[in-house]
Amino acid sequence: MTKEEVRQAIMDILSEIAPDEDINSINDDGKLRDQIDLDSMDFLDIVMELRKRFNIEVPEKDYEFLATMSSCVNYLQPLLGKRQLAS
Repeated sequence: MTKEEVRQAIMDILSEIAPDEDINSINDDGKLRDQIDLDSMDFLDIVMELRKRFNIEVPEKDYEFLATMSSCVNYLQPLLGKRQLAS
C-alpha cells in the first residue's frame, strides 16, 4: 500500500468510528483527538479495525505513533506496504 492508500484506509476507519465528524478537514500534523471527538474507546476501536482489516497488531507501546494522521501513515505504511485491503 502506498502512503496515500494507508491515509485513505485510516480516513475510512475514522469515518465509521466518528460518523458525525468532518474528517476531510483533518490536519495531518495535528493530534487526531484534538481535531475530532475521539475518546479512549474510539481509539481502541481504531486499533481493532486495523487488526481486523489488515491483520496487524499495534502493541500498546506503539499507540503514541497513532496520535496524528502523518504519524499513523508513517508507522503503518511499512507494515502495510505489500498488503491489500481485506474485503
